[in-house]
Amino acid sequence: MIKKKISVVSPVYNESLGLTHFHSEISKIIDSLKSYSVKIYFIDDGSTDDSLIKLKNIASVDSRVEIVSLARNFGKEIATTAGLHIAEGDAIIIIDSDSQHPVELIPEFIKRWEEGSDVVIGVRTENQKEGLLKKIGSSLFYSLLNKIGVKNIIKGSTDFRIIDRSVVMEFNKLTEHSRITRALIDWLGYSRSTIEFKANPRIHGQATYSTKKLFQLAFDSFISLSFTPLYFVGYIGMIIMLLSSLMAILMLIEKYILSDFLSLNFSGTAILALLIIFLVGIILSCQGILSLYIARIYTEVQNRPLYIIKKSSRK
Repeated sequence: MIKKKISVVSPVYNESLGLTHFHSEISKIIDSLKSYSVKIYFIDDGSTDDSLIKLKNIASVDSRVEIVSLARNFGKEIATTAGLHIAEGDAIIIIDSDSQHPVELIPEFIKRWEEGSDVVIGVRTENQKEGLLKKIGSSLFYSLLNKIGVKNIIKGSTDFRIIDRSVVMEFNKLTEHSRITRALIDWLGYSRSTIEFKANPRIHGQATYSTKKLFQLAFDSFISLSFTPLYFVGYIGMIIMLLSSLMAILMLIEKYILSDFLSLNFSGTAILALLIIFLVGIILSCQGILSLYIARIYTEVQNRPLYIIKKSSRK
């Protein structure tokens, strides 16, 4: 009987203290998957601690482990993309290496995939020790995505998921540099199902996704997934133009036709200043949003490689 091949992709950045524990836990699950041939791809995203050394030690005693070391820190999204580009198999599981994603759910993910789901998404219902600010921010993020018309993003969805080979092949054709992996996978479509889970507390180290990085990720999501911000500014511009025109007309009528009936004492300079202020507001707001898209176009036109592999342990 030919076993189906499944790859596990796990990005790593400064997770030295917890890698041995994570490998031990996921190995127990893999050992129980007798009907599958499983390989683990650790993508070292330019770690500055001794994560790479720990990974090499793990690989020396586990032939199922392959290490891909990026030349520098490209960020989790690019590291995950690198893993999806390189990993082989009929399906690929993405899981964080900080042990917060419960590895015991992997058999359930595989079962759902075998039942016909091209993508099975881990949906986080609770994150232990998550701060109030992050909880509010996460809720606001998904609400705003829904408001601006991004309907294929599931609230609480994570990178913890299994993806069929057909989905991976299409994902690997996408070329944008500023990317949100989970959003791009969801954008592709395909049949999806979800599995809810409570995130485990982080055992070692600290989260590498700071509030600033999370804000940047949310910002990139809004810009890359929807043109609504661009349309919104257009609407604002039209509203400002309409209001400024009406106000100017009212001011002219009150001053010159009604002979300052309301004693507002509008001067010609005041009218001109009002018009200039509104026009400058329109120009600046439009320029601001357009500059974001111009910057994004500039990044894509540069066509730099998504990642640079310094060394791979592939045989």
